[in-house]
Amino acid sequence: MSKITPPNRSIGLLGAIAIGVGGMVGGGIFAVLGEAISFAGGATPLAFVFAGVIAILTAYSYVKFSVYFQSRGGTVFFVDQAFNHNLLSGSLNLFLWLCYLVTIALYAKAFASYGLTFVESPSSFLAHFLISLAIVVPMLINLISSGFVSRSETLIVAIKLLLLLLIMVFGVGTVEGERLSTQHWMPAFNVFIAGMIIFVAYEGFELISNAAEEIKQPERNLPRAFYVSVVGVLLLYVGIAIIAIGSVPEEKLLDAKDYVLAIAAEPALGTVGFQLVAVAALLATFSAINATIYGNARLGYLIAKEGELPEALDHETRAIPVNGVMTIAAISLLLANSIDLTEIAILGSAGFLLIFTVINFGAFRLRNKIGASGVITLLAAIISALALLTLLYQTVLSNPIAVAVFAGFICVAGLFEWFYGRMIRKHWFRRRYA
Repeated sequence: MSKITPPNRSIGLLGAIAIGVGGMVGGGIFAVLGEAISFAGGATPLAFVFAGVIAILTAYSYVKFSVYFQSRGGTVFFVDQAFNHNLLSGSLNLFLWLCYLVTIALYAKAFASYGLTFVESPSSFLAHFLISLAIVVPMLINLISSGFVSRSETLIVAIKLLLLLLIMVFGVGTVEGERLSTQHWMPAFNVFIAGMIIFVAYEGFELISNAAEEIKQPERNLPRAFYVSVVGVLLLYVGIAIIAIGSVPEEKLLDAKDYVLAIAAEPALGTVGFQLVAVAALLATFSAINATIYGNARLGYLIAKEGELPEALDHETRAIPVNGVMTIAAISLLLANSIDLTEIAILGSAGFLLIFTVINFGAFRLRNKIGASGVITLLAAIISALALLTLLYQTVLSNPIAVAVFAGFICVAGLFEWFYGRMIRKHWFRRRYA
């Protein structure tokens, strides 16, 4: 077994779990809970379970990859190892970079939605201003001091987790079981679709693999970190969904679906609870944008070094990929200000379902090398693929624009890799045939 073993492993089990939980409980839950309720109704907790099962199965593949290949490249490195450095892997790596831009847009939309709750007469102009502010300020922070991003994340993750737990603890007494009964459930297909639309809320556990080089006792701590973080977040999401559905009439939740978590806090905590959750949402989505720009700029730097993005993105100033940060902010601004929240959620979920399908299939291909179960990895790949196809089928019927944009992302990644990567920089062609 070939591994990179750095002399300093500074991240323990709790630190590794914090990376996974922090990656998932970013702005996603604040942005997509309302979307889930609009599709699943009283069965929203079950929708989170459906999505969580796919996340757990995929976490198995990441565990096997991460223990064997301990590389900060994470998903990018695993794809290259499973499928060689070629057109497919290059396109998928670029597609991953684009998917993180979608999550930034999703968080910015949520930031604006919760920000508007403090304004008596919100306007379209103010919404776009808040969306843009939520991206531009983190961009400036990343350009000035990347160290601030990493230092602040632990505190912010702790604050938002504490507030979500408070909602659950104080909200239990306000839950009316009748609102969760099957008569308030949408059809099973709609519930499954809801789970796939909000799958983006589980995106983030894969970030543990990027820190594999620095995790102490990786053979023991990596599996525990992946499973504990995914299962813990699954239970948290289900609990929050139960409180929201059981405490507030569905009509009220649907009227305020863009800031539904704040509404869910009102029955137990009153106006103060609403405002606390709104502030927590602003903090959580802002920090998620901050951290995603930070991580994606470095992902872009890494794949630009491989020749899959323009050379301008593989330069750093004071250890900051300046061009990458500004490019990410510019494209995210365009996405966030031109696509609605539902379409962005579908784009993000479909994007990561596609990536996780490839990762699971890659783990199946390398199962003997990395010591993975062929049954589990193949099952994970099939379920991820079916979930993606089901989501796209439903979206074609209900929101064809979202599917068109998703297809456009795939075409952009593939064509860019073909023309730029192969014809201009010739990186994978040279590597494969040299």
